[in-house]
Amino acid sequence: MQAEDKDAIRIRRRPPTGPPVHYVGTFQFRLHTPDHANPRNILEQILWDKDSQLTLMKERQPLAVLQRLLPGAPPVRDFVQALKDSYHTTGMPALIAELKKASPSKGLLRPNFDPVSIAQAYQKNGAACLSVLTDEKYFQGSFENLHAIRSAGIKCPLLCKEFIIDAWQIYYARSKGADAILLIAAVLPDADIKYMIKICNMLGLAALVEVHDEREMDRVLAIDSVNLIGINNRNLETFEVDISNTKRLLEGERGRIIAQRDILVVGESGLFTPEDITFVQSSGVQAVLVGESLIKQEDPGKAIAGLFGKDISVPT
Repeated sequence: MQAEDKDAIRIRRRPPTGPPVHYVGTFQFRLHTPDHANPRNILEQILWDKDSQLTLMKERQPLAVLQRLLPGAPPVRDFVQALKDSYHTTGMPALIAELKKASPSKGLLRPNFDPVSIAQAYQKNGAACLSVLTDEKYFQGSFENLHAIRSAGIKCPLLCKEFIIDAWQIYYARSKGADAILLIAAVLPDADIKYMIKICNMLGLAALVEVHDEREMDRVLAIDSVNLIGINNRNLETFEVDISNTKRLLEGERGRIIAQRDILVVGESGLFTPEDITFVQSSGVQAVLVGESLIKQEDPGKAIAGLFGKDISVPT
């Protein structure tokens, strides 16, 4: 049994190597089916393209080369502690403000996209951490943006928002100044999540493990090394958003386990108003990751106060 089958992985991270096997009695045969060979949704399309890109990137910069670059990378900042400090200071969920120029579902979000000035505005107006989209094809992001923000002296720890399917990407993110990376449970089997968290611990990075439903939450809670969970309210197949998903995943025994292990939970997607922030906070989150509702505003930094219903910046 493959790990993907055991863990009920719904999103295939790379194209299948061949058509599925069919059985008739004791005999088997292979039959090519278009549904098997083609991406089933936009996330699979993104990951399959990512898999092709990685082949070239790894050839140009092998892991051994990346490892030699790491001693010269900027020091790692404590991503999780920054979120906890903000939560305790403001009494409201810590903000991970996202820098996202475009998305596959909404298209271009911000034509005049200056990553450094936006990052500075976010930091000035109360963001505890920043999330930087690095996917180029679908989100018009780049690792150059991540590097530029880090080089500009931004103090907020940085989450590299990338579709990680290979451990090489973790080393690459760290070489560009990342303090945290995203691991998506719908894509990665348990063994890979455990292995990648070990690499993060070795490099000093935080790992935000993202879940979408009860099955993924239960899988992730069974991994002892997880201390940061993101609940994405966006359905992976339909891209529809329902913030009640956060409450549903934090109710009952799951919520008790999270509290006992002091796991910090991040609410993601569908957060546009102070009422939305209040709702997810009452459900048990200590941080929120927000992109679209901020980045589309004329002044993304000042939009933070509108999202939270008050100024959450901390006087320097």
